[in-house]
Amino acid sequence: METGLSEPWVEEAWGKVVAKVERTSKRIGATFPYASINGKYNAESAVWWTSGFWPGLLWLIYRENGNKELLNIAVSCEDQMDEPLLGYEKLHHDVGFMWSLTSVAQYKLVGTDMSKRRGLMAASHLAGRYNANGHFIRAWNGESQQGWAIIDCLFNLPLLYWASETAGDPRFRHIAVSYADTVLREFIRPDGSSHHIVCFDPETGERIEARGGQGYSPDSAWSRGTSWALYGMALSYRYTGHVRYLDAAKRVAHFFLANMPTDRAPYWDFRAPNEEEKAYDTSAAACAASGLLEISRFVSEHEAQLYTEAAKRILRMLMEQYASWGEDEEGILTMATANFPKRSFVNVPIIYGDYFFAEALTKLRGRTELFW
Repeated sequence: METGLSEPWVEEAWGKVVAKVERTSKRIGATFPYASINGKYNAESAVWWTSGFWPGLLWLIYRENGNKELLNIAVSCEDQMDEPLLGYEKLHHDVGFMWSLTSVAQYKLVGTDMSKRRGLMAASHLAGRYNANGHFIRAWNGESQQGWAIIDCLFNLPLLYWASETAGDPRFRHIAVSYADTVLREFIRPDGSSHHIVCFDPETGERIEARGGQGYSPDSAWSRGTSWALYGMALSYRYTGHVRYLDAAKRVAHFFLANMPTDRAPYWDFRAPNEEEKAYDTSAAACAASGLLEISRFVSEHEAQLYTEAAKRILRMLMEQYASWGEDEEGILTMATANFPKRSFVNVPIIYGDYFFAEALTKLRGRTELFW
């Protein structure tokens, strides 16, 4: 890792992230924080799709400073996730979000054999949700959602790529590539925007319709979904080298940057009409920034500078306008939105925003390795 080469504001932001997480970890401990209400992170169950982000954040910091207290908390979180891992009926497609940032992270950093086994078990579950006729990975459970797939699942694919490399079995990678190609064909529009949900006939595999999901409408542009597409396609390129994925990531990145204000966080949906109650999503901005830095690794020097500078602008804006460093708020990034159509956690800190903000800072400090 390169050290001492990042800009002073990056080092300042990273130092504040470390100090804050080391402080809040003493109360949060080995739980699964999701959204911050009245300054305190709530705790979800181990089966909730965001359960990996807190231990993932702890692993990011442990990797840099070797804090054993954070390691112990992250390990304890992963241990608690064995119950849903072994309870098949409770799981969903977001096992990549959950076990990439816990088991895969621990295996990469510590070499724990049990973590390797857990990661491979989660990958096997994810592969079992693949529909061969429709070339998609089923998102959620329930009889009415057998043919539903969502843009978020691009972030679950790295678990499959990792499993292929780790187990020496290409089947996992074949499934990941097949679904990534479905996203290219059915989700990402020519202008770089994307659908959140696409429904298929689970028997024939035929595409039925798109749904708005967490976006304003089927034809709108949910900002966090856009960031999932941007970064997710870059990750598929990282593992496969298929240029079509890098081209897609760049197309989505250009859409995101063209629609994001230069002086504040994006709204929850780029195409939502003006509302009296404005909902922002700093988590979309943080995820997009980390994705832009990922793209910058695989393009020409001139392009890399453009993507890197765009990511820096976003991160510095987040640091200066939305970061909370005091003791009255446990979250790092304020003004994120989980699900505006359901009015669920609007304009509050959310754990994945904190994770992606910290991850992007580590990239600016020279890290190229990922837990994904």
